[in-house]
Amino acid sequence: MPVQQDGAEATGMERIPVVPGFARRPGQGTPDSARSPKEEGKALRDRVPRASHDSLVLAVARPGTVEAVEESNRGRVPELTPIRVGRMAASPFAFLRGSAGLMAYDLVGTPVTGVSAQICGDAHAANFGLYGDVRGRLVIDLNDFDETVVGPWEWDVKRLAVSLVLAGRVAGADETVCKSAAFDAVGAYRRTMRLLAKLPALDAWNAIADEELVSHTDARDLVGTLERVSEKARNNTSARFAAKATEECGDGGRRFVDAPPVLRRVPDAEAAAVASALGGYLRTVSEDRLPLLGRYAIHDVAFRVVGTGSVGTRSYVVLLLDHRGEALVLQVKEARASALLPYLPAAGFQVPEVDHEGHRVVLGQKRMQVISDILLGWTTVDGRPFQVRQFRNRKGSVDPTALAADEFDDYGRMTGALLARAHAHSADPRLLAGYCGKNEELDEAVARFAVTYADRTEADHAELLAAIKSGRIAAELGV
Repeated sequence: MPVQQDGAEATGMERIPVVPGFARRPGQGTPDSARSPKEEGKALRDRVPRASHDSLVLAVARPGTVEAVEESNRGRVPELTPIRVGRMAASPFAFLRGSAGLMAYDLVGTPVTGVSAQICGDAHAANFGLYGDVRGRLVIDLNDFDETVVGPWEWDVKRLAVSLVLAGRVAGADETVCKSAAFDAVGAYRRTMRLLAKLPALDAWNAIADEELVSHTDARDLVGTLERVSEKARNNTSARFAAKATEECGDGGRRFVDAPPVLRRVPDAEAAAVASALGGYLRTVSEDRLPLLGRYAIHDVAFRVVGTGSVGTRSYVVLLLDHRGEALVLQVKEARASALLPYLPAAGFQVPEVDHEGHRVVLGQKRMQVISDILLGWTTVDGRPFQVRQFRNRKGSVDPTALAADEFDDYGRMTGALLARAHAHSADPRLLAGYCGKNEELDEAVARFAVTYADRTEADHAELLAAIKSGRIAAELGV
């Protein structure tokens, strides 16, 4: 700060010190202050050419498919792992859904710019969906954060691109359609990042939440599908689930009804442990939500099997009723360490210190979404970390394997745009826009990678099917 003479006051920027946590002003003397974030992004192309993102070199010591699946099953409820294996066996796309760790192992050898972002860690095409905001309006965004970490943004982009190729193949689309969907997803990511880089910071932060997305990504062929999913999502509520999954008790309350293997009642001690843990959960919820939760009483707890990648983790549904008997259902879901964690150092990223895996998931979700569940929180049950969220808060999703051929490019553009917006909450969009650039070089490279890795995933899936047939690994099919 300049020395003031004769009692003169500093004016304007001169009298404001550098404040940690805020950006430096121009001319405040950082080593890179002469170079803008966009220019820094462009400079990264010299070290990591965009065309290099088509490369895939599999390690000689790469684990076999069965070994990888068995490792990912470690620590899960043993009697549920055959269900998980059976679901992964359903198709190569389903196998990809359950093998985030294996893909991370393979991505370690691929080019990364070193730019970090809060990444989903499992940004495949089925992990985007609709859900209700606090006023019941529907938004669409990433909706699964079990694997979220701070890591290389490229890993999310490549996982999304690969999943679109595999989903298209399962749907019966020709190879041109499949590759085009991956190409369009990366293109939408790149163009959206450029758009966000030009907006005021606050506008960029809140951009692309709902119906604007269709027009931004020119996803007109997808409108009918989104409308059907939206209509179904509006009816997908806690009250509707409770009406189907519970029965009246003699004391005027309600309790869950066994529906094996997906839903089952739990012993009294287990139910009590889960219910008691919600006391700890309340300390993680925003204080302004506590009066709302205080108007509900806990009535019952049940165990409910969850989706493909999470099958075998401990997951409960908790039935809450208000003074009118209206239901609110919370999901209390085990939070395991991210499957990507072991592979971050080899990619040049630090392994973060995690105080609680449930906290990690919740924080990652809030960092990436425009609008998050108002009741997100975390707790500990019998020494295990859990995340807590609303169950069935008007959730809906598009099944990418059921899309028509003319919808895949639209879906690719929509999900690519959403992913860019999510990354831009933690990575400077000017930096990424500078790297991604105006032309289609990155789009083409990642699309080529997506086809190559989709072929690898199909081979892995075939190996899993052979292991199931031979009896080497147990699988419960069709559950």
